[in-house]
This record gives sequence, structure tokens and C-alpha cells, in this order.
Amino acid sequence: MPDISVPHSPNRDAPVPFVIRFLATGFFSGYSPITPGTAGSLVGLALYAIPGMETPVALSLSIVITLLIGVAASGRMEKQFGDDPTIVVIDEIVGMWVSLFFLPRTWLTASLAFFTFRMYDIIKPQPARLAERLRNGWGVMLDDVVAGAYANVTVRLVLFCLSGKL
Repeated sequence: MPDISVPHSPNRDAPVPFVIRFLATGFFSGYSPITPGTAGSLVGLALYAIPGMETPVALSLSIVITLLIGVAASGRMEKQFGDDPTIVVIDEIVGMWVSLFFLPRTWLTASLAFFTFRMYDIIKPQPARLAERLRNGWGVMLDDVVAGAYANVTVRLVLFCLSGKL
């Protein structure tokens, strides 16, 4: 069971409700003692493995709904724990899904998307770094959407090169 105790925070007067904490931390994967962002990305990949999740309708609805929930939940978590707390990984789930959007569902694609998304999420090339500055949960979520978009384009280029169509 993950440690869900409240660490030192800027606003201890208003504890975060369980459901918000559960969602924002990616089903508590954000409490991973080693690389919580990677743990959250793995949750996103595991959810993507659900049959039918890869369809454009299911994945786009999941991205939009989880993005909006993530903005609200991470904004609430920021009030309790400060800017972009490491335990919040709902952004990694959405970013992982963006990195897989409209790509073939294969082990190669999933692996490439996972590693390139993690790379871009850590490096945060512009405009991801600029998006990170937004407040009220938007920065938490949108920098990972940008990283996911970069990963998606990178995976497309790699798959194109591997197909021998150059």
C-alpha cells in the first residue's frame, strides 16, 4: 500500500479529498519512490492496453476527459503541495496517450512512444517549458501534452524510416 500521508505543504488547512488524490496520483503510482513520472507513464501504457482503447474515438475522448479532470485535480494538488508536485502523474497518463494517438498498436510502437515521451517529458523542449509556467493545473497538464505530441511525431518518423520508404 502506498504511503498517502500528507508531506509538508503550503496549505495543510484544506486536505485533498481521496478521489482527487487517487486520480491526480495515477491510482497512487505517483507515490513510487523511484521515478514517479515513469510509473505514471506505465499506468498510461497499461490503460492503453485495454482492448478498444486504441481506437480514435476512445483514445481522443479519454485524452480530453482526463485532461480536464487532470487540470482540476492537479490544480487542487498544487494548492496543497506546491507547484507541480512530483506525486501528480495524471499528466504523464495523458501525455503517454497523446504519444500513442493514431499510431499502430504494436509492441514496437508502444516501446518507442514510452521512451521518447519520457525523454521529451524530462528535457521539456519549447513550447513544453513555456506551457509548464501556466497556473491552476494547466501547466502541469499541458507540458506533458506537448511532450506527448513531440513523442508522437518522433515515433512516426522512426516507423517511417524503419518501413524502408526513404
